[in-house]
Amino acid sequence: MKKFGLTILTAFLGGALALGTYKVIENKYAGNMSLEEKQKVYFTNNPLPSSNLSSAGEVDLTVAAAEVTPAVVYIRTTYAADASSGQNQMQQLFGDMFGQRAVPQGPQMASGSGVIISPDGFIVTNNHVVEKADKIEVVTNDHKHYTAKVIGTDPNTDLALIKVSASDLPIVKFGNSDAVKVGEWVLAVGNPFRLTSTVTAGIVSAKGRGIGIIGSEDRDQQSPFGGQRGQRKQLNSGIESFIQTDAAINPGNSGGALVNTKGELIGINSAIASQTGSYEGYGFAIPINLAKKVLNDIEKYGAVKRGYLGVSFKELDQDAADALHISKTVGLYIDDVAQGSGAAQAGLQHGDIITKVGGKTVYESSDLQEPVGRLQPGDKIDLTVLRGNDEKNVSVTLKADAGNLVARRGGSKSSEELYNKMGASFRPLSSAEKAKFHVRSGVVVTQVRPGLMFDDTQIPVGSIITSINKQPVNNSDDISRALPSLRNGNLVITGYYPDGTAFNNVFQQGDGDQ
Repeated sequence: MKKFGLTILTAFLGGALALGTYKVIENKYAGNMSLEEKQKVYFTNNPLPSSNLSSAGEVDLTVAAAEVTPAVVYIRTTYAADASSGQNQMQQLFGDMFGQRAVPQGPQMASGSGVIISPDGFIVTNNHVVEKADKIEVVTNDHKHYTAKVIGTDPNTDLALIKVSASDLPIVKFGNSDAVKVGEWVLAVGNPFRLTSTVTAGIVSAKGRGIGIIGSEDRDQQSPFGGQRGQRKQLNSGIESFIQTDAAINPGNSGGALVNTKGELIGINSAIASQTGSYEGYGFAIPINLAKKVLNDIEKYGAVKRGYLGVSFKELDQDAADALHISKTVGLYIDDVAQGSGAAQAGLQHGDIITKVGGKTVYESSDLQEPVGRLQPGDKIDLTVLRGNDEKNVSVTLKADAGNLVARRGGSKSSEELYNKMGASFRPLSSAEKAKFHVRSGVVVTQVRPGLMFDDTQIPVGSIITSINKQPVNNSDDISRALPSLRNGNLVITGYYPDGTAFNNVFQQGDGDQ
């Protein structure tokens, strides 16, 4: 009996010493670990329950809810009275009636959710939750308050990485969004309508959804141009490959967790499709496998290192195929190839049809956008391309720049010069689009190149421009004639954002502008 007691005591002391040694190592090297390495270390000592089944053999959602809820935080943001982005966007998204935003004179408030992904205080949320906020306050499940700083954001995926000064925080384990199946049970955890730590359940309704919402000012409904086949799209202007779920997601859930029944993080809740601004059965989450690349880049570099393929394309269906006079109804029809891009160097051409990515059949634009979005400059991606009746495999090396991509339709010298001058490309409005918006003139913004003049206007892809300096515009030539000298004078742009909201914006061009 004495020997047994000594053995237990020795084992206990040995375990304590091992744990103590581990803690020293963890604290010493935590600063050099990636987010995924920190996750691995955490869950080595805090494993998830081995079973998510009840005694009756049914899926037990209470286990996942208990694991995840402590690591989902409530985020409160403060904006200056004249903040133009975050507050207006949140106002459109939530509305006064839900109590998400007070509208007094002076600083204004908004709220959302976030997910703790490392014990030392890294939190993932949506870009639109924290964009242009003057102050970010994080409230944890145990009612502790922290001031957070933004490590970096990525508007192209609507993700942001923020951090609080803390240690030994509970975290949610990264799952594998590629393994998610349509029809499986999921939980959405967040803070809708300021109801903190709310858990709702549903199933995965679809995967790889593109709804044309990234770049839009209104995240409650689809852009009038988003998600429609046959329309021209560019890679990396906005990367959408959402997990769709019918778990109830409402204002305030943005940035919260979508988890599987094991309590593993498979998505970051980002948007709803709704005519009222509240839940109508359609919620959308950013897949975690895409988010991991973005978050690791932000944590390591402060920004996303994104690889560019350098093409614009149309999703094919029967209507698009008929318009193009081709028989293929599945795949991505290459409309344009950027000069000097990886696609151009690999020999891709206008009229080629991308049928597979990495050996997997392409049905939606997200089947290409998400794989490319996970890669960095210099990485290779394998494509299968149909040219005429011949199908061939092509390996494309991604570039750090999108290259010079000019719209083929109306792709005159004027449009190319305009793209190089303004950093944007446009296409004429169709008759149907003119009728929809009750306008007689207009162009659609099809591409905005970061860092150039048009990018400063904050007019997103998918917007309609009806006039510049009070002159109606219908094509690139009209825009060129309407522009003043870019080194002097005001630029007045009138039109509609992708959500249909009218704008009449005035921009002052200084001597330093190019």
